[in-house]
Amino acid sequence: MSSYQKRTKDELAARVARDIFDGACVNLGIGMPTKVANHIPAGREVILHSENGILGMGPAPAAGQEDYDLINAGKQPVTLLPGGCFFHHADSFAMMRGGHLDICVLGAFQVSATGDLANWSTGEPGAIPAVGGAMDLAVGAKQTWVMMDLLTKTGEPKVVAECSYPLTGLACVKRIYTDLCTLACSPRGLSVIDMVAGLTVRELQRMIGLPLQPQRD
Repeated sequence: MSSYQKRTKDELAARVARDIFDGACVNLGIGMPTKVANHIPAGREVILHSENGILGMGPAPAAGQEDYDLINAGKQPVTLLPGGCFFHHADSFAMMRGGHLDICVLGAFQVSATGDLANWSTGEPGAIPAVGGAMDLAVGAKQTWVMMDLLTKTGEPKVVAECSYPLTGLACVKRIYTDLCTLACSPRGLSVIDMVAGLTVRELQRMIGLPLQPQRD
């Protein structure tokens, strides 16, 4: 077996941020995706949106500089860039549902090979009680990207042939960014965009248990 190193959460966030184009309006979901705000490449203008009513979020504040009147959808303190603003929750959802977001980056419990998304409930006691804004984001953004670990803590793949958890959206995910690889979803299935150094396609395919199309740019 080859030797490889998983991406850290910050490395994964930086990998996602690298693909966000200049001038994009982007929503970052709760959990891991919030880290993307800290890794936007220097000189690139990305307008970050939060569903609780913020446009123009910056990176996380320095320790001791937190303002808990300025938080993201995950209740984490954030900063506001020059020109940023905040507004009513209903206006924020109108932006999401109206197709005004170029990209949303969401976490997930499962993603199917054809881009179905399950990210709001596992059905277990103590699970997230409602879908929140995930459904609106998944179908309202021009592109939906998922950021997650490739495998569960018990080693089961989170990229599957068919989702077994309650669905958030059908065929909505275009890209899956994980700690081991970046995948593209399409009606034809999965293709590999990149992998961590040392990992082979054969090993990756064995982990996922699904066919993988040739690596693409």
